[in-house]
Parts: sequence; structure tokens; C-alpha cells
Amino acid sequence: MLGVFSGFAVVWAVILVGFFVGKKGILGPDARVTLNRLTFFVASPALLFKTLSESDPLSVLGPLLWVALISAFLIMGIYILTTKWWFKRNLADQTVGAMSAATVNSANLGMPIAIYVLGDIGHAAPVILFQLAILTPINLAMLDAATSKNPTTLRSIIGQSFRNPMIVGSLSGLAVALMQVEIPQVLKDPIDLIAGASIPAMLIAFGISLVDSRPLAKSSPFNKDVLVASAMKLILHPIVAWLIAAFIFRLEGELLLSAIVMASLPTAQNVFVNASRYNKGVTLAKDTVLITTIGAIPAMVAVAVIFQ
Repeated sequence: MLGVFSGFAVVWAVILVGFFVGKKGILGPDARVTLNRLTFFVASPALLFKTLSESDPLSVLGPLLWVALISAFLIMGIYILTTKWWFKRNLADQTVGAMSAATVNSANLGMPIAIYVLGDIGHAAPVILFQLAILTPINLAMLDAATSKNPTTLRSIIGQSFRNPMIVGSLSGLAVALMQVEIPQVLKDPIDLIAGASIPAMLIAFGISLVDSRPLAKSSPFNKDVLVASAMKLILHPIVAWLIAAFIFRLEGELLLSAIVMASLPTAQNVFVNASRYNKGVTLAKDTVLITTIGAIPAMVAVAVIFQ
């Protein structure tokens, strides 16, 4: 249980630093935008490259990856079908909502929880690999297509995707891992240094965004979207992962617990970063991240008690 609380304590400590920085205006009025752009264009691509280039893709292509993949796409599909006619949102806002419901905080929460709750950081690797190499590029391609002023074709989607720095970082890292290329230390050190800025900058930017923020404010047009996305993330996603892991892949014990715990993680902060980058569904992403980050604490404790 200590791992759950430790992981959340680290995240909330950095978010509170960002809130203090924003409240005092230490970094000026454009701090959130600047940090988000730093994360999106520089630090996160470096982190994606570093994480995937050091992974063993073949060793993590097992049932945990497939549980993460199938459950995430099912949740996204259910969200889109549920809200398509009910909320009548455009494709960009729907994409942000679907990402909020299905994208888990697999890095800065998933890794410490994998270590302290599951006893092995390797339990987080399949989810991280899936999200960085598959889910994030697909979601960003959808946002690119939804916000492009030009007619969207398969060629334009592919072209826009390969101009997206986060996708380039992900695919480059995966290619390095698959080809087992040894990166010279003179290049590895600066990449590692830049990658280290990603999560702190992301969390500080999120903390700044909370200044004068009121989740589910009456003036927000996305309150229903937030409630649906949060319920799917905290309740439906773990249930779907359990059904797939237990009844399709016949997982038991530690592997079953791992699949459900990883699905119980809250919405990833990079959903907020991506929404801010495209200026679509920002409030939806921010509120869902905040609500699920709080709500995931009892949810994950309950999962650990039931399945451990």
C-alpha cells in the first residue's frame, strides 16, 4: 500500500510547487504555455526516445501489453460512441475526451507503483511501450487531422505524424531498441539530461494551470464530458482490463494484479499537455486529470486489497 501513497505523494508535491509558482507569478503570465511547449517540442520527445531506446521491445510483447492495448482501445471506442450523439462534440474534443478516459499515467506514477506495489518495474514496461509507441502516435495523429485546415487524407495524416516531435521521438527510440544500436555517450548524456526535464515541467505546468481553477465549474461546457471520462477511467477501465486479463488471457496472481493496477492509474498529464498544444478540450483534460489523480488513490487501494 505504501507504493500507492508514495507515488501519489511525489506527483502532488511537484504539482503543488507548480501551483505556488503560478500563484506568486514567479515565471510570469506565460509560464504555463512556455512550459507546455518546452515539454511537447523538446523534453517529452527526448524522454520518449530515452525510454524506448533502452527498452527490450520483444520481451514486453506479452499478455500485459495486449491487455493494455485492447482495454485502452475499447474504452476509447466506448467513450466516442457514448458521447458522439449525446454531447455533439467535434472530433478534436472527442479525441481529448477519449484520451482522458483511456490513457494512464504509466511513467511517473506507473513506474514507482510497479516497484513498490508489484515489486518489479518491468510490470510497467508493456503499458509504457504501448502508450508511447502506439496509443500516443494514434491520438496525436487524430488531433492533427482534426485541427488541420487542409483536407485530411491518409497521406497528410502520415506526413503530419512524422512532423510531430513526440511521435518522432517514440518511433526513433523504438527503432534504436529493435536494431540494438549503441548510442555514443556524448549523445546519450545530453538526451538523458533533457529527458529529465519532461515530467517536472509537465507537472509544474499542470500545477500552474490549477491557479484559480475550479473543477466542474458551472461555466465549463465540458462538465458532463469530464464526469463520463473520469468514471470510465476509474471504474470501467479496470473492470475491462480484469475481464480481458482473467477470461481471455487467463492471467492469475501477480500478472492479473499488474494488469488491473496499471489500468487503475489516473489519466496521464501528457493528455493535458497535448490538449494545450492543440488548444482543444483543455478544460476537459485538466479536470479529468485532477479528478482521476485524486480518485485513483482509493480505487488502486481497493484493487490491491481485492487481488493481492
